[in-house]
Amino acid sequence: MIFVLRPSATLSDRQRLVHEIEKLGARAHDVSEGSTLAVATQSAPGASTSALGALQALPFVERVLTIAKPYKLAAREAGKGRSVVSIGSVPVGGDSFAVIAGPCAVESELQLRASALGARDAGASILRGGAYKPRTSPYSFQGLGADGLKMLRDVGDELEMPIVTEALDPRDVELVARYADALQIGSRNSQNFPLLSEAGRTGKPVMLKRGMAQTLKELLLAAEYVLRAAPAGAAASVILCERGVRSFDGETRNLLDLASVPALQELCHLPVIVDPSHATGRSELVAPMAKAAVAAGADGLMVEVHPDPLAARSDGRQALRPSEFAALMEKVERLLEIEGKQLATPLRRP
Repeated sequence: MIFVLRPSATLSDRQRLVHEIEKLGARAHDVSEGSTLAVATQSAPGASTSALGALQALPFVERVLTIAKPYKLAAREAGKGRSVVSIGSVPVGGDSFAVIAGPCAVESELQLRASALGARDAGASILRGGAYKPRTSPYSFQGLGADGLKMLRDVGDELEMPIVTEALDPRDVELVARYADALQIGSRNSQNFPLLSEAGRTGKPVMLKRGMAQTLKELLLAAEYVLRAAPAGAAASVILCERGVRSFDGETRNLLDLASVPALQELCHLPVIVDPSHATGRSELVAPMAKAAVAAGADGLMVEVHPDPLAARSDGRQALRPSEFAALMEKVERLLEIEGKQLATPLRRP
């Protein structure tokens, strides 16, 4: 249920509503947007739907909406318009188009800084890099772990770029959250429900990648695990990432489902970005698919950038050199003008 409060409602009215909801055994989430105050309820065993509905009689409640979709907090009806999620001080969603870029894996501080400088100078505002790498073969490079997290934080602070990095294990979430501005949940873990819940409990933004054989409904239910675990009163803080699904054709790494972008935007209020690097697995296909993602209405891109792709310890085949990334960004900016959007930049606060 979504309780929409009257324009005259006060903060104490909202606090009272939250108290009454929780007295009935349900959990309350603040889903206010702009001047519209609203509180969503999350059912719990023993919570009476009829008793919750009776709260509509409170004098400061304007109306109550019931959401029939199984993903209650992610549903479009749970938000007033599309949500904007900030990674550090960079907004993702709305009229801002966020570009996240950097190497697949952190290999050294020198490699990371070169990647980050090239990405930032070309217009990317968020740095990505893997400290923990989920690899198909146990003998492949698995990342630098805690040392990689420290390098990410140091380079991110130096270049004033917030960072996104992947968490693989619920036991590592606290450590990753200590260094990262946003946590990434990769496709292999998109239905690792304990990991999703642990990531949600940090209260930090979570970038959730679509699983390689995951339906949109399953993706949104995965997002629900994150949202329902978030601390009470936390704003919507999940960013969905389309990164391709497995298909029968071996010419590309995955099948990039760009139709999922507008489809998800109809179903939910969360920002949707696209990762053309993992979707195609081929550097020469990244730019065409990145431009197509802009045209499809995506809220951002995640692109792999490496100063020497041939020497990369993971996924070098799909990485762009800084000069190639800069050429792509010039075209992206021109396309954004047509779409009425602009590149996201850090919000400068006085």
